[in-house]
Amino acid sequence: MSRSTALGYYILSRLLLAPLMLWTIVTLVFLLLRATPGDPVDVILGGRAPEAAKEALRSRLGLDDPLWVQYVDYLKDLLRLDLGTSLTSQGQSVWEIILQYFPATVELTVLGAIIAVLVGVSVGALAASKPNTPVDAGGRLFGIITYALPTYWVGMLLQLVFAVQLRWFPIGTRFPLSLTPPDRLTGLYVIDSLLQANFGALFTSLYYLALPSLTLGILLSGVFERIVRVNLKQTLRSDYVEAARARGIPERQIVMTHALKNAMIPLITVLGLTIASLLGGAILTEVTFSWPGLANRLYEAIGFRDYPVVQGIMVFFGVIVAIASILIDIFNAYVDPRIRY
Repeated sequence: MSRSTALGYYILSRLLLAPLMLWTIVTLVFLLLRATPGDPVDVILGGRAPEAAKEALRSRLGLDDPLWVQYVDYLKDLLRLDLGTSLTSQGQSVWEIILQYFPATVELTVLGAIIAVLVGVSVGALAASKPNTPVDAGGRLFGIITYALPTYWVGMLLQLVFAVQLRWFPIGTRFPLSLTPPDRLTGLYVIDSLLQANFGALFTSLYYLALPSLTLGILLSGVFERIVRVNLKQTLRSDYVEAARARGIPERQIVMTHALKNAMIPLITVLGLTIASLLGGAILTEVTFSWPGLANRLYEAIGFRDYPVVQGIMVFFGVIVAIASILIDIFNAYVDPRIRY
């Protein structure tokens, strides 16, 4: 079998598995929402509303239909890319909610991922280049601590120290109410500020984004530190590295030019899989910092038992994770032929 044919079969198999994964997510979310205590009708009308009014609203929303009927109707709507309408946001569609809140989540997760990779790779490379030393032990300790610490606890602690006590950073919003944000082009304040050459809004956006993104990035950096440290140590013991040392190439150049490049290949896979962790960490980070993103909106919808919003956002996140996983698998299969055979 030729390389192109093998790669084509591998890509096709990954594409065929994606709908199955999304269907599993859709089904689990649908069933778990209806298995948890709470009734969206009580949230909308209040617990003391007349029972007749509750029954009328439940009938209008289709919540009195058998579970399998609700499930089939929901799947039909999904096939038409109709995520439904919020039960608690005055008829706002789920797509409108996603378009409104998702840009804030994108800014937080992207900057958090950049910080996580920069910090994790730097600490991991430094620890691997000095094996069996206090630096190596410190790198291992950094990876364990950052991986184990709960996001909400670190977030509250950083807010208490840097926002409340020192007053270095703001909290609770994405842009100050006293200033006008940049005109909405993409919804991403940083990008919109650059496109409009509004550098005042750019610095303000980054200033408000700094503390939550640092929290998310540093706590996820431990994953990258451990991957880089372990793989770089193995690479530094390889034959071609020993040959480079024998030719008198400085150790720093060996690490940065030869070894680190090969040690970064597993990091690409981890980066793709970490997107799910980033979205999960974004929920805790956004709730802790009152960040007006889609993950925080998901948390509110769960509390209100807003079925369409919770289901729509979870499907949207599932599609993102599925696409990222497929792209990473395809890239790895292209780089490493052993994967696709």
